[in-house]
Amino acid sequence: MSSMGMLIVLSLAMGAVGLVVFLWTMRDGQYDDLDGAAERILLDQYADPERKVEPERMDGSKSAPNNQE
Repeated sequence: MSSMGMLIVLSLAMGAVGLVVFLWTMRDGQYDDLDGAAERILLDQYADPERKVEPERMDGSKSAPNNQE
C-alpha cells in the first residue's frame, strides 16, 4: 500500500506542476494570438531566398523580362 500512496502523491504533484506551467503561459500571453502563427507561414518574407521564381500575372502567364511587355 505504501507504493500506491507514493504513486498518488507523485501524480498529484505532477498535475500541480502542469497546472502551474499552464497558468504561467496564460499569464505571459502565450495563447493571445492563435491565428498569427497560422497565417505567418503564408507570407513571402519567409520564402527561401535562394529560390528564384518568376512572378506570375493575374491571368496565369509569366511576367515579361525586366517588366517590359
